Amino acid sequence: MLAALTSMNEPYAEFAVERDRDVMQRRKLHIDLSDPNLSRLILRLAVPSVVGLSINALQQVVNAIFVGALGAQAIAAVSMTWPIVVLLTAVGQGIGVGTASFISHRLGTGEYLEASRGASTALALAAPIGITITVALLLSLRGVFVTLGAPPTIMSVALDYAATLLLGGTLMLLNIVNGFIVRAEGNTRFSMWTMIAAFTLNAVLDPVFIFLMDLGVRGAALATLVSQIAAIGLYIAYFTQRRGIVLIRISRISFQADCIKQLLFIGAPATTTSILSAIADMLLYRAAAPFGDEAIAAVGIAVRILTVGALPITGFCIGSQAVLGFGWGARDFVRVLKATKFMLSIGLALSVAYSAAVVSFARPLIGLFSDSDNVTEIAISTCIVFHLFFGLFGIQSIVTTMLQSFGKARLSAVVSFARQGYLFIPAVLLFPVISGFNGLLASQAIAELGAGMIALCVLFHQFAELRRALPDENRDYSPQS
Repeated sequence: MLAALTSMNEPYAEFAVERDRDVMQRRKLHIDLSDPNLSRLILRLAVPSVVGLSINALQQVVNAIFVGALGAQAIAAVSMTWPIVVLLTAVGQGIGVGTASFISHRLGTGEYLEASRGASTALALAAPIGITITVALLLSLRGVFVTLGAPPTIMSVALDYAATLLLGGTLMLLNIVNGFIVRAEGNTRFSMWTMIAAFTLNAVLDPVFIFLMDLGVRGAALATLVSQIAAIGLYIAYFTQRRGIVLIRISRISFQADCIKQLLFIGAPATTTSILSAIADMLLYRAAAPFGDEAIAAVGIAVRILTVGALPITGFCIGSQAVLGFGWGARDFVRVLKATKFMLSIGLALSVAYSAAVVSFARPLIGLFSDSDNVTEIAISTCIVFHLFFGLFGIQSIVTTMLQSFGKARLSAVVSFARQGYLFIPAVLLFPVISGFNGLLASQAIAELGAGMIALCVLFHQFAELRRALPDENRDYSPQS
C-alpha cells in the first residue's frame, strides 16, 4: 500500500490518505448523487435548499415588517438599498454557481482532488473581491444613492442603513460561496440549518436593536451583520472538522488560468444576471422616485413580495443542480432528461401557485408591511401587476439551472439576461415616460412574459439535442413520456 502511494503524485497521495481516513462517516452525512430513484434524490437535495432560501425570504419579510413600523420613509430608504445588496451578492452568486458546476462535474467523474481544488480556489478568490467591492461601495455610497434617485427626505436614513450593512459585505459573499460548495457535494441539510440559525438570530435581534436600543434602521442592518458573522462561523466549523467530501486547504488553491476560467466562466451569466437585477431595481426605484416616497415604499414592498416567491424556486434549482451536473458529467443523458422533467413540474407548480396566491390576497399581504392607506393602495396594484406572469418564473429558473449544469454559459446568458436585462431595461426606461406609473408597472409584466417565452423555446431545443445524444436503445425516450 505504501509503495503504491509513493508512486502517486504527492498531492493525490495526500488526498487519498485524508479521504480514506473517515470516508464512512462522510458517506453517512452526504446523499449519493447516483441514487437511481431520481424524484426521491432531487427532493432530498432540494427540500433543505428550498427551506433554507425560504427562510432567507422570510428574513427579508421580517426586516421589512419591523422597518415598516418606523414609517414610509424608513421602508423607502431600506428599499433604496436593495440594489446595492443585490450588486454585492452578484459576485458571490457568480462564483458560487461556477464552483457548484465545477464540483458536481468532478464528483460525477470521481475527480475528488480537483473538486477540492475548485472549492479552495473559489474561497480564495471570493475574500479579496468582497473586500474590494465593499470598500468601493462605502467610499462612494452617497453618490450611489444620488444615482439611484434617492430624494433628500430619505438620504440620511438610507446612508445609515447601507453603511452598517456593508460592513458585513465580504462575509455575505463568502457565505453565499460556502453555501454553493456545501450544496454541490450533496449536503443541503447543513446549508438549510445554517440559514435557519442565521434567520432566527436576525429575527430575535431586529426588535432589540431597532426598538429597545432605539437604533432605528441602523439596528436592522446591525442584526443582519451579526447573523452573517454567525453563519460564517458555522461554515468554518464545517470545513475545519472535515464534514464534507471536498476538503478546503490552502495547499489546494490553484491560480492557474484554466482553473479560474472554469470557475468564473460558468458563473459569469449568474453574476451578470444579478448585476442586471441590481441595475433593473435601480432603474425601477429611480422611475418611482418622481411619484414620491410613498410610491418608492410601495414598489419596495412589491419587490420584497416578489423576492419571497422567487427565492424558494431558486432554492429548488440550487439544490437540484448537483443532480444535473453529476448526470451530465457521467454522460447519462437519460437521467438528465428525467431529472429535468421532474424539476420542471415542481418549479412550474411553485411559481403558478405563488402567483395566484399573491394576486388573490394582495391586500392582506400589503397590510403586513404598512398601515398607510396611500402606500397600501399603490402597493396593491403594483403587487398584482408584478405577479401576473410570475408563473413563468419557474420555467426560466429551471432552464437557466440546466444550462449552467451543462456548462453552456452563453445560452444560459440568453435566458437569464432576458427577465431583468434586455427586455426589462428598455421597457422601464421608455414606458414610464409614456404612461407614468402605469408604464412602470407594465415594464415588469412584459419582461416576465417575454422571458418565459424565450425560456420555453430554449427548453424544447435542449430536449431535442439531448434526445439525439441518447444511445440507440434509448433514442425513443421522450421527456413527455
